[in-house]
Amino acid sequence: MSSFRERMLQKTAELGAGSERPAKTQPAPAETRRSSAFKTGPGMLGALAAAEQRIQQLEAASDKLMLSVSAIQPNPWQPRKVFSDDGLASLAESIREVGLVEPVVVRRVEGGYQLIAGERRLRAHKLLNLEQIKAAVIDCSDEDMAVLSLVENVGREDLSDYEIGQSLRLAEAEFPSRKRMAEALGMSRKGLYRFLAFENLPEFIRRDLDLNPRLLGGTAADEVVSAIKKHGDAGIAAARAVWSAVASGALDQGKFAAAISQHVARGNSQQGVHERNIEKIFAGKTHAGTITRDSASFTVKIKTGVLSNDQEKEIRKLINSLFSVGPS
Repeated sequence: MSSFRERMLQKTAELGAGSERPAKTQPAPAETRRSSAFKTGPGMLGALAAAEQRIQQLEAASDKLMLSVSAIQPNPWQPRKVFSDDGLASLAESIREVGLVEPVVVRRVEGGYQLIAGERRLRAHKLLNLEQIKAAVIDCSDEDMAVLSLVENVGREDLSDYEIGQSLRLAEAEFPSRKRMAEALGMSRKGLYRFLAFENLPEFIRRDLDLNPRLLGGTAADEVVSAIKKHGDAGIAAARAVWSAVASGALDQGKFAAAISQHVARGNSQQGVHERNIEKIFAGKTHAGTITRDSASFTVKIKTGVLSNDQEKEIRKLINSLFSVGPS
């Protein structure tokens, strides 16, 4: 029998664009606008339906146990990095009042269990200092884990592009190619690459995104990567200088890439000014002119009021001896 991954790929490959999720009437925030990433592939909803069906099949054959909360390891393919404190508090209060309605889903691993689904429920139990939790224990391969986590989470509007990008990176090895991966998720390849662009950002940006994944959306990240690649080390230095404004909200993330290019250009311009050498010319105590040298030219300027006819002839004669010029 073929693996679940192969069956899911086959099912989603047969779906047409008509199964795509409908467009929203209200625009989403900049960091969550992902409609273009999902428009051209053969059916995100098909992939989600296959994943949900697979989870139901596994749960139906699972063992229902009370497990120690401390024995459950996190899901390595979990894309979400930030959880709402208010949401967890509300869930914890609900569990305190009526108990856990839906058990978490885990699989057996060396040293205990590994979470498959139910991250918020597990965190709520820890918040309540509960020692045990209801769990459905299923048999699940690494392939199933990666694919189930990916298709379950990638289409959620409340996940940031950065979190989805990390999940895509982790699950990439489970697909024969990026093209097939995009097809299975109902995404365009361009949309897929936009999510994967986060991996090429400088470490200081990714470090902040780990703390606040909504600081930068996929489109902006892709543009920033291109700008840094274009300007090399100067681009990285410019990104570092500008990033604090983006992180604080003072600069819109959509203008980040342009700001990098502008910062590099401004730095080159200032460097040219710093390399300029200017000497003043005096006739006695009177300022008579300047001699200026920069990266582009060597210029002598003398005020006509302090220059006699004989001095002008001498200057012209000197220039004529150094260079080929027309008759005076």
